[in-house]
Amino acid sequence: MNTNKIKHIGVFTSGGDSPGMNAALYAIAKTAEVNGIKVSGFRKGYEGLIDGDLVPLKSHELQKLVHKGGTILKTARSKRFMELEGRQKALQTLKENKIDALIAIGGDGTFKGLLAFSEICDIPFIGIPGTIDNDISGTDYTLGFDSAVNTAIENIDKIKDTAESHNRVFVVEVMGRDSGYIAIHSGLMVGADSILIPESGKDFMYLLDKFKNYNSEDAFLVVVSEGDEIGAELVSSKIKEVNPNVDLRITKLGHVQRGGNPTALDRMLGIRLGVASVKGLLQSKKNAMVGILNNQLHLTPFKEVVKQHQVNNELHELLELFGK
Repeated sequence: MNTNKIKHIGVFTSGGDSPGMNAALYAIAKTAEVNGIKVSGFRKGYEGLIDGDLVPLKSHELQKLVHKGGTILKTARSKRFMELEGRQKALQTLKENKIDALIAIGGDGTFKGLLAFSEICDIPFIGIPGTIDNDISGTDYTLGFDSAVNTAIENIDKIKDTAESHNRVFVVEVMGRDSGYIAIHSGLMVGADSILIPESGKDFMYLLDKFKNYNSEDAFLVVVSEGDEIGAELVSSKIKEVNPNVDLRITKLGHVQRGGNPTALDRMLGIRLGVASVKGLLQSKKNAMVGILNNQLHLTPFKEVVKQHQVNNELHELLELFGK
């Protein structure tokens, strides 16, 4: 049972949506209810916190949404919260609704916002890493990453079918912002001929070398991360410069990677992190993010979390072996 002073938890989803957020919300509500704690959800992220737009969250209602993508609470990016005036309004909202603790599901921008908020608000904050980009320190995988990779693989598999039927070159751009995790995981799993990521700029020259002697008797698949400084359009134009006879197409998968039902892995991750976030508050933890490291729950201070999670050496080695 709840033996500390927390009686009312506020929760919100912020930034880009990611599959598995609803599962996390369900776990938060269920764990809080078992401990006699009320839970309210703020709609549209920090905007709802500023405007006082909140709704009660009940586990029996959220249980029906565990399999659904997106977020029942909606989400948004808030310019107002970046200003002190916006954070002061948010603080007033918490006081008026007697909220004792706050759980936020989002990416590095969400946690940077909580860091700034902690300067004027002394209630405990706990974060859950929810972003398809997998670019956050303190966890092996972020909520939604596995679903996004599976969506990318499903679509690229189809693109590869038509590429092979016509012996075409396809340059496929996947999401991931400044992180190459989606590109590496999806590229390796579909057997891409080349994978370009922001963390390794030199790969572009290897790619162009391949096309100096390329013949049109084989299909060729390039997977490039949206955050790569070269980009899909420039990659394509440079390939055409090296080999003007190439039959080439560009496909940007875009926001389809954010949508769809979460995978089993993301549903379980949402449940585990949701439960752990409430338990962390009950253990008097604050200003930290719950994550999974080596399949073990782990708390990391926000100051460490906002440092970008770089692609690790093992994945770089796989990229060297298969992605060039």
